[in-house]
Amino acid sequence: MKRRLSIGSAVLLLVAVVAVVVWDGPGDARGGGGPTTVRGVIGSEKLAFFRDPRVVERFAAHGLSVEVDTAGSRQIATSVDLGGYAFAFPSSSPAAQKIQRDRGTTAGYTPFQSPMAVASFEPVVRLLEAAGAVRPGAGGYHVLDVAAVLELAGTRWDQLPGNTAYPVRKNILVTTTNPAESNSAAMYLAAAAFVANGDAAVTAPEQEARVLPLVAGLFRGQGYTQNSTEGPFEDYLAAGMGKAPLALVYESQYLDRVLRGDGSIRPDMRLLYLAPTVYSKHTLVPLDDRGDEVGRLLSTDAELGRLAAAFGFRTTDPAHFAGVVGDKAPVDLVDVVEPPSFEVLERLLDAVGTPS
Repeated sequence: MKRRLSIGSAVLLLVAVVAVVVWDGPGDARGGGGPTTVRGVIGSEKLAFFRDPRVVERFAAHGLSVEVDTAGSRQIATSVDLGGYAFAFPSSSPAAQKIQRDRGTTAGYTPFQSPMAVASFEPVVRLLEAAGAVRPGAGGYHVLDVAAVLELAGTRWDQLPGNTAYPVRKNILVTTTNPAESNSAAMYLAAAAFVANGDAAVTAPEQEARVLPLVAGLFRGQGYTQNSTEGPFEDYLAAGMGKAPLALVYESQYLDRVLRGDGSIRPDMRLLYLAPTVYSKHTLVPLDDRGDEVGRLLSTDAELGRLAAAFGFRTTDPAHFAGVVGDKAPVDLVDVVEPPSFEVLERLLDAVGTPS
């Protein structure tokens, strides 16, 4: 009888152990039987990347389900309540630095970045070449000289000598987003302010006062501006040269369409690199340990790096970008400047957004 009880007890104990192992199976170590949900707030230009099924699957392989809301970089840094988020992921380093200062942290990751560029058309490029505003750059790519753009800001297209390709009665301006809302316009303002300040970063109030009359016309002369860079870019793709002969974009937006091969980039379309340009540095600020894990994976996971490059982003490993993009973009850009501090940029943005 005692032997049968011992065997029975051992069987019951074995069943209990198996039950515990099954109950504590995959996912339970993270607290719920599945991937850990991590919420973040990001710039809208990264939404397609985070929603891509391959990206979702890759995060899931690391036990994470990443959910994101979108907002402008300026909004993320100043008005979004970050209390319910594990990470903030604005599109510019000044905005990220503001968040870091407010949160008392130096933690941050810059897993990818994209230079500012201008989407245009071959006839417009030829006109601007003749006017001295566009020139060949290294590697066969063309650049749009910001100093020349500042000089042409008060000139109409139909005033360009010999212009039969685009003789319209509106000023020569790059179409941007609303500088009060969108990071791309803020980065364009940073490049223009650098040039207007004698090729030097704006750091003092007297410099701000000096450059404002020069750069304000780049924005105030446009009329209505949209709040997301997708707006001008979609106008460029759909409405063509008549609507947006020069549209400020992220390089990544244009390359994303090129890499899709869906025909949305037509043979007469051209991408111009600003000279100087500014990199929009997508900087993730972790707000807790889960957000830190997202930042670490975006910076170190090779598959996520290749997927980011597939969306046109330049990643921490240049090989990812070069391997995906190939000769469709220059590997290196040398005429690059840094944006001013968040506080200086804020004052400039407020000033150019105020009607004169």
